[in-house]
Amino acid sequence: MIEQKIESLLEQKFLEEEYTDCFIIEIKHHANNKLEVFIESDSGITFDKCRRISRYLEGYIDTEGWLGEKYVLEVSSPGVGRPLKLPRQYAINIGRKLEVSFLEGKARTGILVAADDESITLEEKVRVKEGKKKKTEIIQTRIPLNDIKKAVVKITF
Repeated sequence: MIEQKIESLLEQKFLEEEYTDCFIIEIKHHANNKLEVFIESDSGITFDKCRRISRYLEGYIDTEGWLGEKYVLEVSSPGVGRPLKLPRQYAINIGRKLEVSFLEGKARTGILVAADDESITLEEKVRVKEGKKKKTEIIQTRIPLNDIKKAVVKITF
């Protein structure tokens, strides 16, 4: 399958010094001969880096004839609004507001303050009743990645 060939090429490219902090998020081959390649970088992906990777892939696709003469190749970061898929993506987004949907159906929104390969820590402001008054407390909750159905970075202005 073309996805595996592209993944193999990217893994080779990511061994180069300039690309060692890059990683694959997703590769999608659509029926209309469109190939979408979503990549990310620990230091943030740039347009120029995506362009160079796209040219690298095009060279192989054209030479090997994997997609024929007419195809569309898009290389980009997943962008805001797309769910986080890999633990490595969470680490990049520490300090950002995250909306997390759980497998059991509930959802929480808070600031991502920590992330590792097994869990994230979300910081939330909660209104707590203390006697007749209410006060705001900040709580941190550790959430296992296995409990997360979907997590999306929320942009605030």
